[in-house]
Amino acid sequence: MRILLTGATGVVGTEVVHRLGPHRASPGLTLTRVARRAADDTLLRWRIGAEPPPADLAGHWDVIVHSAATTRWTLGREEAVRANIDPLRAVLALADRGTHLVHLSTAYVGGVRNPEDLRGAEFEGYRNGYEWSKARCEEVVRAEHPGPLTVVRPPLIVGRRGSGEISRFSGPYTMLQALVSGLAAVVVGDPGGYAEISPVDEVAEAVAAAVLAEPPGTPRTEVIAAGPGSLTLDTLLDTICRTLNDVRRAAGVPPIERPRIVPGDSWDRFFLPLADRYLSPVQSQAVKLLAMFQSYTSMGRPFTPTRTVTDPAAVMAAAVRHWATTRPRLALATPQPWTLIDDSADSAQPVGV
Repeated sequence: MRILLTGATGVVGTEVVHRLGPHRASPGLTLTRVARRAADDTLLRWRIGAEPPPADLAGHWDVIVHSAATTRWTLGREEAVRANIDPLRAVLALADRGTHLVHLSTAYVGGVRNPEDLRGAEFEGYRNGYEWSKARCEEVVRAEHPGPLTVVRPPLIVGRRGSGEISRFSGPYTMLQALVSGLAAVVVGDPGGYAEISPVDEVAEAVAAAVLAEPPGTPRTEVIAAGPGSLTLDTLLDTICRTLNDVRRAAGVPPIERPRIVPGDSWDRFFLPLADRYLSPVQSQAVKLLAMFQSYTSMGRPFTPTRTVTDPAAVMAAAVRHWATTRPRLALATPQPWTLIDDSADSAQPVGV
């Protein structure tokens, strides 16, 4: 079996390589790994969509796992096309009718989006450019790939279930750094809203299972989520703060305070104008970045999973402990309070919210 994996050094790609590791010694199974930056000679370098594929990628592929993606929520529409849709089409050019394509998408192309989550007509009812581009990718792959197809849709991804390990801290980990630095003086959202997470090893297991199984006769979609057992925003914050404070207590460091949860309408009417006018530029930018998590941690309904994430609180706690262990300077930092900037007095005063 000849397998191609794109995005091999990414969060999911790294874990897929780990999951397929025991099978790579099987006779006839070869795994070719592709990345934008090849760290060593075991990887092929390919800037997918921006340059022709390397000659080594010619020929028939039994399975292509397309996990390469740009996941920034700040992508503009044209940027999102170049970052995610053009690379998909370049990968599709390597596939044929006998190729099982395993395509990494995101659970957020489905589900319910609240009106306040949306960002105007540019993204056609999706929250941001990344989400919109992944939805378009699903349309493209269903319309243009002639062979078997599995679409894997994970939610927000954190570290492995048992150890919390992950190849790169991104996405939800932004909130951890903001909490211990003091930049997350408030969290915007609905305390009872749902926050779906999945450990990276369970995402990779869904991918690996698809790779090693018989190709599906009709397109298949795997949704990885906790469903009714999902964390609420209130429980997510409790889990994060409790775990961080366990680590801080063991190190003899004072605990952090759990931030207030501010409803979105109150934030937009009162706190956001205050942030724009009075907070320092760094604080104001951090506030706006964290506000982008609102629609991902305050969903009105959880997803309906095909693969259920059990006990997501334990998953989140393991992820926080691993982050704190590998980032002790950040995890044990003394939070700095928000400050009001008074230009007329050329001074800054602490502010509580």
